[in-house]
Amino acid sequence: MGIVWTIIIGFIAGIVAKFVMPGSNEPSGFVLTTILGIVGAFFATFLGQSLGWYAPGEGAGLIGAIVGAVLVLAIWGMISRNRAV
Repeated sequence: MGIVWTIIIGFIAGIVAKFVMPGSNEPSGFVLTTILGIVGAFFATFLGQSLGWYAPGEGAGLIGAIVGAVLVLAIWGMISRNRAV
């Protein structure tokens, strides 16, 4: 059941992150939006554990996943902007 919740939370986080930070060069589609949210959750968990906000084995929640997904979109935008020039 944990993987199902990961996919659901990842999808919700990906949708909210795409609304918060819209752009023409963002990943689209159900699968890429879900992957964006899941990667954002892993990024937020790693960053939170590194900074001591989360205990070892504790993961980021929905808000953390959204913040992580927005950060991933920002990094994606910077990389794709540099490649286009």
